[in-house]
Formats: sequence, C-alpha cells, structure tokens
Amino acid sequence: MKAAAVFLAAALACEPAGAAAPIATGNNMVDHAHDFDFLIGKWKVHHWRLSERLANSHDWIEFDGTSQLWMTLDGRGTVDDNYVGLPGDPYHAMSIRGYDSKTQTWAIWWLDGRNPHVMGEPPVIGNFQNGVGMFESDDIFNGKPIRTRYTWSKITKSSAHWEQAFSPDGGKTWETNWRMDFTRVE
Repeated sequence: MKAAAVFLAAALACEPAGAAAPIATGNNMVDHAHDFDFLIGKWKVHHWRLSERLANSHDWIEFDGTSQLWMTLDGRGTVDDNYVGLPGDPYHAMSIRGYDSKTQTWAIWWLDGRNPHVMGEPPVIGNFQNGVGMFESDDIFNGKPIRTRYTWSKITKSSAHWEQAFSPDGGKTWETNWRMDFTRVE
C-alpha cells in the first residue's frame, strides 16, 4: 500500500502533458511504455454493468459517464479522472497506472470517490499484445478469492472498448461484469 500511496501522490502532483520519448530497449524487446498513449485526452463513456456480480445475473444496467487521461512520471505513468453516472449512485473515480520498464508491464490501481481512503488493491498488471491489453490480478470479492481481468480492445483514434471480468475458479471460467465504450471528445 505504501508504494501505491507514493505513486498516487506523485501522479496527483503532475500537470497534464504529452507522451514522453520512447525508451531504448535491447534484445529486440517490445517497448510497452506507450501502451496507453491512445487514451490521452477527453472521452464520453457508455457503460454496461451487471446488476450483480458472480450471481448468475443477466441484468445489465446502462449509463453514461466521462473520462479524461493525461500522462505523468515523464510518460511512465497515467492518471485519469472519471465520472461514473451509475443510476441512483453516481460517483467520481480515478485510475492510476505505472509502467515498469524492467518487466515491460503496467500496474493499474482504481480509486473510488465513494471510498477515497481505500485504493483498489492489488493492482491488475499486464500490457498490450497485438492491439489487445490484458491486465490481471488475484483479489477478493464478497470474502472469496477471485481473479480479476481488465481487457482493452477495438482501439482507434476516436474509440476504444474496455471490459472487466471476474473468475471464481482461478481463470478457468470468466464472467464479464462491466463493459465500457469510449468515444473521443474533440
């Protein structure tokens, strides 16, 4: 938690900026430092969220929101500010991302404005391969161990798609419980 708090403090102190210069890599490694460059700027977001997670629910709640992302840490981090227009319980939240050039992976934390003293732990970790970003972690949901996965896909200059899925069985089966379509605001 201490490392996440330090990262959060550094991220919040930064002003929005453009992407940094590429990192020099050896051994023909793919440099994932710019995986989130596509997300810089302002977005309208359309959400679909299951009414209940890991409860065999098929009832989706639809709502709108907004997001704005900027680079931090000289291009090795991002912060986004989000409005989530959940019916009956709208809130603000933020994602904080940090890039580790040694492992070529990003760590993503979620901070929910309804409970701002608790940063989503542990972060999901991963990177992009062939235009799809996969980020996973072990977590706890309703007192039980789960695997959490974020997936970024369908990325263009003006749109992107994000999904969250939970697995109660170590990744054998997955339930997608939240989807978002992003549309760039000019």
